[in-house]
Amino acid sequence: QVQLVESGGAMVQAGDSLRLSCATSGRTLSTLAMGWFRQTPGPGKEREFVVAMSRIGDNTTYSDSVKGRFTASRDTARSTVYLQMNSLKPEDTAVYFCAARVPLSGTYASTRRTEYPYWGRGTQVTVSS
Repeated sequence: QVQLVESGGAMVQAGDSLRLSCATSGRTLSTLAMGWFRQTPGPGKEREFVVAMSRIGDNTTYSDSVKGRFTASRDTARSTVYLQMNSLKPEDTAVYFCAARVPLSGTYASTRRTEYPYWGRGTQVTVSS
């Protein structure tokens, strides 16, 4: 079983930066493909894809809304995945979730939330204008 714990969420001003962390346990991080998703409150709101990282290699895919501003990385020695968020905007306000999957392919980065069986509880990011 994979456990994920996010941290680093905060209330910031537009233009600020934040770094989210996702501590993993239960499986070696090198065996996992990872993703970050976010969700805003409201009926019918689904978790939105933010970034997906393949298990091996440098295959990282970003949503258009964060491309050029957010950077995902992993530290296998610390079993931790990071999401560096720069130039934050009010529309980035959401609960951010870390997700993991055990992929058959080492180079596939999934953008589909339904393909991730493991999820953290999320961390709140609030960006004020």
